Amino acid sequence: MQDLTKGNEFKVLFFFSLPILIGNVFQQFYNLADSIIVGRVLGKENLAAVGFCFQINLILIALSMGLTMGVGILISRYFGAKDFTQIGTAIDTNFRFSLILSVIVCLCGLLLSPAILKLFQVPADTAGFALIYLRIIFLGAIPTFLYNTITNILRGLGDSKSPVYFLIGATLINISLDLLFVKQMNFGIAGAAVATVISQTFSFVGSLLWMHAKYKEYPIRVLHGTYESAVLKESLKIGIPSMMQQLFRSIGFMTLQGMVNSFGSNCMAAYAATTKIDSFAQLPAMNLGQALSNFTAQNRGAHREDRARRGFRAALTLGLAISITISCIVVPSAPFLIRLFGNDPAVIEIGCTYLKIVGVSYGIEALMQILNGILLGYEKPFIPLISTIVSLCLMQVPAAFLLSQFTDFGSTGIWMATPFGWAGGVAIRIFYYMRNVSPKYRKSA
Repeated sequence: MQDLTKGNEFKVLFFFSLPILIGNVFQQFYNLADSIIVGRVLGKENLAAVGFCFQINLILIALSMGLTMGVGILISRYFGAKDFTQIGTAIDTNFRFSLILSVIVCLCGLLLSPAILKLFQVPADTAGFALIYLRIIFLGAIPTFLYNTITNILRGLGDSKSPVYFLIGATLINISLDLLFVKQMNFGIAGAAVATVISQTFSFVGSLLWMHAKYKEYPIRVLHGTYESAVLKESLKIGIPSMMQQLFRSIGFMTLQGMVNSFGSNCMAAYAATTKIDSFAQLPAMNLGQALSNFTAQNRGAHREDRARRGFRAALTLGLAISITISCIVVPSAPFLIRLFGNDPAVIEIGCTYLKIVGVSYGIEALMQILNGILLGYEKPFIPLISTIVSLCLMQVPAAFLLSQFTDFGSTGIWMATPFGWAGGVAIRIFYYMRNVSPKYRKSA
């Protein structure tokens, strides 16, 4: 456990966010390994299928992370206030809820997989592969939800390191099983999906056993734990808007995926590759935002709002510096990065165009993530939700549709809409922060 109310704000945020970054990098390797191995061994149709299913898997991860974020913020506040009894109650209550919800999501996903493919216009040459992969991935919803619950519990306790150990192990397992199932045993795309689910299960079981061993004062009890509906309600006040934000974000991206699908397998394969690169490039800012939310909640619980604001400024400085540096690396390296996923010239050309347009805008996305962190730490989850609906669903998606369908830009119009949406999201968040959180523009903290 770590007390985030003490020490230099810059150092505390950096070292607290670093394990989160490492963990998320390895989490991205789940799908990256699938994409590289599938693309090189099974071809672009299978790569396109994995790329589409990656968006669905992101929805599962987003739902679980968003919904369980509330328990992390709540535990951070309890920890800052030294209310240790309520910490145990929050753990038991939220884990039980996540278990029930994950089973429901799994069953619904298995039944609705064909309808999902039809809804998003997955081409016929890709749909068969996508259906196999998607159904298996939905089996991983249960360990995914439960692992992310434990991860947020640990972060609430100031422990961002422990989850990393199991993600590293899970990633190594996933890569090894990908090579075994896909390349050696010829299981096809099903082998890649099974490898991912097995590695996800390892992450959950490992973190659960670790929690019981290291934090004996806070064991996870499903059947005999303390359950309080008031605690769940308080957690969900933060978690549901965060989940809805991630859901609308995922719906927006799936709508964009549908537009991409209309341009054929080459465009799908390029989008599959570039979104993987995007995921890595955006991780530092996203993780700083996550760290800032726990940092802010702990300090607010300890009545240290002056320190919370200093942490916000430190996160902004660090996030912008890192994101601009990443832009300077990704844009010139675009051809090399796309070739990691295959050597099809058409795919490489489309992917390079994407990275040249979107890659220069990572600093804008960083601002958005840091602002999310401070607002969630202040338990203002509705603002990121509203901002996501407006900037992504009402700005970026319509702009992408108009530019791709009614101009000569084609698929490039979809990429051009991304910085436009990010800028809108930043503007909304800044406006709310200045009017309602910043002490310069409000009467009380």
